[in-house]
Amino acid sequence: MQVILMEKVANLGALGDVVKVKDGFARNFLIPHGKAKRATEANLKEFEGRRAELEKKAADILAAAQERAARLEGLALAIQRKAGVDGRLFGSVTNADVAEALEAQGLPVAKAEIRMPQGPLKHVGEFPLAAQLHSDVIANFTVTVIGEQ
Repeated sequence: MQVILMEKVANLGALGDVVKVKDGFARNFLIPHGKAKRATEANLKEFEGRRAELEKKAADILAAAQERAARLEGLALAIQRKAGVDGRLFGSVTNADVAEALEAQGLPVAKAEIRMPQGPLKHVGEFPLAAQLHSDVIANFTVTVIGEQ
């Protein structure tokens, strides 16, 4: 299926690109989330008429993400959890826990934006994490898991 991208989509294309994708991907994800429209003549003309508006909106979203990333970059976050004597946690620290701790510090970040390359944190220690706030903006920060008896 041919679609017109209404915003930048990672590994697919930028705003205004006409790309061919699988039907299910277009029908179940891109079109319902407003990321794309079917590439018909009417939609192409409508898009060209709205291109400036959509580009301004995309630039505003990118600027907001960069501002959030500037506040988040280099942040040291401490999370306290019950742990055994060997440093293993009873449970784990997930992206939802990190998002909640960031929210408590006044930095709203969705749990889906937090990247945990090794999965949930299961040990006491210091871990580098990242938050992907936009397809082009990634902020790195550190989470320190402190064990309590």
